[in-house]
Amino acid sequence: MTECNQSGFEFQGLFSREVVGRFDGGQITSDGGGLLLREVERRTRILERFTHCFTDHRSQERIEHQVSELVAQRVYGLALGYEDLNDHDPLRAEPLMAVLAGKRDAEGGDRRSAQDRGKALAGKSTLNRWELTKANANRGERYAKIVMRPEAIDDLLVDVFLEAHAAAPEQIVLDLDATDDPLYGKQEGRFFHGYYGHYCYLPLYIFCGEHLLCARLRSSNIDASAGSREEVERIVARVRQRWPAVRIILRADSGFCRDELMRWCEAHQIDYVFGLARNPRLRKQIEAEMAQAQHLHAQSQQAARIFSEFSYQTHETWSRPRRVIAKAEYLDKGENPRFLVTSLDAEHWAAQPLYEQLYCARGEMENRIKEQFSLFSDRTSTAPMRSNQLRLYLSSMAYLLMLGLRRLGLQGTALAKAQCETIRLKLLKIGALIRVTVRKVWISFSSGFTEQMLFQRIFQQLRS
Repeated sequence: MTECNQSGFEFQGLFSREVVGRFDGGQITSDGGGLLLREVERRTRILERFTHCFTDHRSQERIEHQVSELVAQRVYGLALGYEDLNDHDPLRAEPLMAVLAGKRDAEGGDRRSAQDRGKALAGKSTLNRWELTKANANRGERYAKIVMRPEAIDDLLVDVFLEAHAAAPEQIVLDLDATDDPLYGKQEGRFFHGYYGHYCYLPLYIFCGEHLLCARLRSSNIDASAGSREEVERIVARVRQRWPAVRIILRADSGFCRDELMRWCEAHQIDYVFGLARNPRLRKQIEAEMAQAQHLHAQSQQAARIFSEFSYQTHETWSRPRRVIAKAEYLDKGENPRFLVTSLDAEHWAAQPLYEQLYCARGEMENRIKEQFSLFSDRTSTAPMRSNQLRLYLSSMAYLLMLGLRRLGLQGTALAKAQCETIRLKLLKIGALIRVTVRKVWISFSSGFTEQMLFQRIFQQLRS
């Protein structure tokens, strides 16, 4: 059969005119707003420091792509919506991506191989070798020689959070949560999770407000709280090194209500408020309150809530009695009791505001986790768990850049609280014509871009 390449597309006409489309526009990008993220990097140096978290065993005289360029290419790609390594083969010839990656020759005219000329960036094979590097790789390896140092990346996440504050806050709240990362292959550490009903990883996230402090990939054949004490201990030590007097509260659902974590908090002057799974003993404690809530619901036909508190200790698992907050709630569908356990005292936190104002605010963390998925944190499709952890870190760095844009550039604008996906669509996906000359790289943005005044204001704030 004859193989034909279509050069034009005849769309529905416009009155007497034909409408014909062609892929002959030259160097045009759809990612012109990505330059704003480069300004965030200039201010924060997040990617520069992330680069230092890798040890490069390659022979420097034989390589064309520095670690800093690979890091920038991959992270900016995720922020701009390119989730797969396959996406980077056509992106190799994209001058704007080369500018973002810090390539000296944005058009790739200086490449050694004739077949690579005109393609400034690394291809999918080079990026794949980087991601698959083993922990013990050295100069003797044939290909994969760029070794990740996870402990340095973990420290960087906390450092970026600390630097975002001009002065030490009086109090911070650390939110812990686990979520499912569905798997569809035979990845290392893959297990079936009965609650979620599929094969998955069970990553642990720790946030403080919008700030990401921990993104730890874990197998799903564990308790939701597994490893959380060690992660909290590491983060708290680094925070208190900078802010010795700050008050710290841990907040999480009932999956983290474990005696080990509560005992550690009590021993290190950390407060906590955790969800507590209900059981017959707890339900019996609020018998009167539940009857009262049912009576109020019957009168008003509206949701009725009665709050109470009491001291409680399990028969076997808890080492001491603790303060429990109970919400006796009755809805149209029936009773809905809820319980919390906390180290906070009643003098400063009464039962109802503690539940409604402090504990329920943890729901905002769900939005932060959704933002991780919009930056492809669930693209954990390589076989080794270590390389999937690297992909999780890459997504985390993309999130830090987006957070930096929100914090430094979008403050006071209509997008100040916008999520990452909205920021990408509204600000980063801008059509632009690119011309590279000896002295300048000209980026001619679309004249029809509707948010030109907003773009100007964001740029000025990033430059201030």
